Amino acid sequence: MGKQINIPTAGTQCIGAYVAEAEGKPKGGVVVIQEIFGVTPHIRSVADRFAAMGYTAIAPAFFDHLESDVQLDYSDGGMTKGRQLVGELGLDRAVEDVASAAEAIASAGKIGTVGYCWGGTVAFLSAIRLGLPSVSYYGGRNVPFLEEKLKAPVMFHFGEDDTSIPPDMVAKHRQMLPQMDVYTYSGAGHAFNRDVDPSHYHQASAELALKRTIAFFDKYLAGT
Repeated sequence: MGKQINIPTAGTQCIGAYVAEAEGKPKGGVVVIQEIFGVTPHIRSVADRFAAMGYTAIAPAFFDHLESDVQLDYSDGGMTKGRQLVGELGLDRAVEDVASAAEAIASAGKIGTVGYCWGGTVAFLSAIRLGLPSVSYYGGRNVPFLEEKLKAPVMFHFGEDDTSIPPDMVAKHRQMLPQMDVYTYSGAGHAFNRDVDPSHYHQASAELALKRTIAFFDKYLAGT
């Protein structure tokens, strides 16, 4: 369904991006923000799914600043490499790339973001700094930014069995942002949306979170 393009960034370097276009007139556009593993087949399938639901989706390849076409597996080695890359990249540059990706699909209409794990925090920062309505899935790096002023609405999804994001961290979201929806999912751990990984995927939670996410985008992007 999708295609590979290059997009300019705030610096002089172009990075790659996967774009999946909605059929007919799009309801809006969504920047799909990866986990620490790169723009993997799973992330591309996520973009395809949003396109099938009426939103033109783009998944920027943030790591192209450091290495071309990074697609890591979900092994311990892949996690170590991914953590190294996000540490080198930094959140500020990632948010700049989100702005570039949003510009690349501006013709789709209003733009929002959805991000997973590391990308969940980048999505949250996109609402704070770029004013883009955003959905944050299990963003483990969110807490230091909860006191910053939001410029757009955010929806949060967390697994109740996520050992990397304990209940007190989730409670902090509700305490600091009582006006925003913070959903938790029984029986779900971290990365419960990653349907290519049986050790993490929790189908019922993923399907409900997606339903809520689409309703969020329909409200804030499509205006339905």
